[in-house]
Amino acid sequence: MPETNRYKRTKENHTKSIEEICSATWEPLYRYVYFRVQNRQEAEDITQEAYVKALSYSHKGAAQPENYIAYLKTIALNVLRDRWRKNKRQGVKVDMERINPSEMAVEDPAVASNQRILIQDALKKLGREQQRVLELRIIKGFSVAQTAGMMNKKENAVRVLQYRALQTLADILDENGQTKEV
Repeated sequence: MPETNRYKRTKENHTKSIEEICSATWEPLYRYVYFRVQNRQEAEDITQEAYVKALSYSHKGAAQPENYIAYLKTIALNVLRDRWRKNKRQGVKVDMERINPSEMAVEDPAVASNQRILIQDALKKLGREQQRVLELRIIKGFSVAQTAGMMNKKENAVRVLQYRALQTLADILDENGQTKEV
């Protein structure tokens, strides 16, 4: 019987210490995560996941940090990085059931045709490399790495070339009475 009471007291003390740590660190940890994701729900999820991981590590005896907030921020940052990597591999998901085809359609085919002609004319005014980078990146959808390989350039050079091509294209379209949005 005395062993059971001692175990019960230890478990109660452990629960109280966890509650104290959570109440003392929740707000700064949440702010830290929110600053990085700028989304309330995602910040709450990541913060909660960081606590769960920290608890599992402490139960395994893997960690007994002296500075819990720094420890929790490190765990939260790792959770966030894991999510970013996972999202990067999966790409952007589009819910096709929520898309209304009538909203996507251009109301006047003549307007769409006119816009297409203006854009094609503007593209012809770009240099060969700028045309090629826009064709590969935007029209054909190749990645920066794939485009760099096809153009025998470094990835950063492709990014700069694409940026400048889009800026030039926007300027050309703006001169033709179009908006700067491309």
